[in-house]
Amino acid sequence: MLGLLLGACAPGGQPGAQAITIVMDEYRFEPNTVQVKAGQEVRLTLANKGKEPHELMIGRTLVTHEGRPAGFAQDFFEGISVKAERGGKPIDVKELMEEEEEAHGFMVVLEPGEEPVTIIFTIPSNKVGEWEMGCFESDGSHWQLGMQGKWIVQP
Repeated sequence: MLGLLLGACAPGGQPGAQAITIVMDEYRFEPNTVQVKAGQEVRLTLANKGKEPHELMIGRTLVTHEGRPAGFAQDFFEGISVKAERGGKPIDVKELMEEEEEAHGFMVVLEPGEEPVTIIFTIPSNKVGEWEMGCFESDGSHWQLGMQGKWIVQP
């Protein structure tokens, strides 16, 4: 199923920015497939509606740690400048990340009931193609329980 919320202009964004909302819940992303365009600014809002912490990572080639899914070998966000907002106010992107030894790549972690966060970035043309989305919380069990999706960058 392909479902995404697009806006011609996201609040506070530039004309033509893609506004996307991903809801994280127990062991799923809604939508679980997202299409974006290279060269456009993306305003990606993440909301945790579940009862457990959830994260979003985007990348390629699953990496395991001690036999458990732990992230991706290729991080989608490598080389991309990312800004973040919460409640319309800028925040430090580092506030959204969890420090884990085995983590592979940029991730946004939200606790249950935490206010949604928006990350803002422009997708370079070298990111065209299909990527994976995943949550690796609880030693990778969220991934194993189906918290995965597709992130498709069109030219």
